[in-house]
Amino acid sequence: MSRSAPSSTSTSPTPVNGTSPPRSGSHRWPLFLIADLVLVTIFAALGRNAHEQSPWGALETAWPFLVGALVGWVLTRAHRRPAALFPTGVVVWLSAEIIGMLLRMLTGQGTALAFVLVSLGVLGLFLLGYRLIVLLVGRSLRNR
Repeated sequence: MSRSAPSSTSTSPTPVNGTSPPRSGSHRWPLFLIADLVLVTIFAALGRNAHEQSPWGALETAWPFLVGALVGWVLTRAHRRPAALFPTGVVVWLSAEIIGMLLRMLTGQGTALAFVLVSLGVLGLFLLGYRLIVLLVGRSLRNR
């Protein structure tokens, strides 16, 4: 089976295995993964502090959301485009929220509507917000 040579007018590399090549910057995926996990943990610590609980127990609160965020990473193959708002950021955010709440329900932790709404908003702000900043700064630097 032979492949024809790519057209000389093509501006992107031709994938060999039928998948898109990694985007530039994807070698930085560990930083994005760490940022996501740290931000989810900060969310939990802030919430605990707001309810006058020790922020040192943040992992106890955060673990369901951390599991959800990791599932989102796997679903989107986030290592390929870790800075992407969509699908990476949105799927990681919604996976953290939905799976996090399901795990909280299964383990007898609170899932009051107010908590669901606050966590949806704060996790969205955190997990999408820094990606938006990276996107805007990157565009600004390229346009110089």
